[in-house]
Amino acid sequence: MDFVSIRIITADVARLVAFYEKATGVPASWATEDFAELRTASATLAIASTRTVPLFAPGSARPAANQSVITEFLVADVDRVYENLAGSVEEFVKEPTTMPWGNRALLFRDPDGNLVNFFTPVTPAARAKFGRP
Repeated sequence: MDFVSIRIITADVARLVAFYEKATGVPASWATEDFAELRTASATLAIASTRTVPLFAPGSARPAANQSVITEFLVADVDRVYENLAGSVEEFVKEPTTMPWGNRALLFRDPDGNLVNFFTPVTPAARAKFGRP
């Protein structure tokens, strides 16, 4: 089994896609106006409209209601990313901080309120875990 993607349901696909394109530097691939994907080497962030929910199961997902999932991105320099996002992110939950497990992490909310963590491994053990010199 391979983990390949996470999907965010939103009431405003264009707004959320534009945010993630800017935040990650990854261009989106649009399938329809209701569905786009940002593909990285290891996984895909899919963003879908509320209109897609009934295709799976009506009422099974609600936009802007996440209170438990943090979407994480490994970045080369979390401090530089923080500087670049300063005018685009409405709520930084935690500015870049070195965590006890060796990652320097930046926690913020996307326009729908979903938690996002950008992190850079900084200790030897954390760098080794992610295959970073």
